[in-house]
Amino acid sequence: MRLSLIALFTYILANNCMAESFTLTSPNFKTDQPMSKEQEFNGFGCSGGNHSPALAWSGIPDGTKSLALTVYDPDAPTGSGWWHWLVFNIPADTKSLIANINADGKGLPTGAIQSRTDFGEAGFGGACPPQGDKPHHYQFTLYALKTNKLELTADAMPAMVGYMLNTNSLGKATLVTTYQR
Repeated sequence: MRLSLIALFTYILANNCMAESFTLTSPNFKTDQPMSKEQEFNGFGCSGGNHSPALAWSGIPDGTKSLALTVYDPDAPTGSGWWHWLVFNIPADTKSLIANINADGKGLPTGAIQSRTDFGEAGFGGACPPQGDKPHHYQFTLYALKTNKLELTADAMPAMVGYMLNTNSLGKATLVTTYQR
């Protein structure tokens, strides 16, 4: 059956085929561009500001009941990468996170939880690649979840958070930035 252009356009609109794509952005850096010293960790030989960046998103999938954010460095010389930030139970109507959210969660939306990172504590842990190493890639990933909340606490290990995110994911948006010392 041959559809006219008008019929095809009507079908696309009726079936939401032109839905806004799920995107994650930051005013602090652009995709594949370096983060600033403000996002560098302060410790482990690094001397940055350890400030989380501001983040914003749009186009969350239909049916999203909560959101979660992870920051992961696959280039860390550990054999398993490095988890820099895990935040979950972000209300679905949230559209952004402010910059410089501290370890006790001040600045997070009500109900959101930060859990343990590979630095051993909850909260944002900035970039800290080895001195002279090639640029590392930092994957900021926002997950749209089909559950109102994850039954996890701030003591949850990154692997458990990752498991729960992947089990409950409706979709995700990723922003990759770099850092080198």
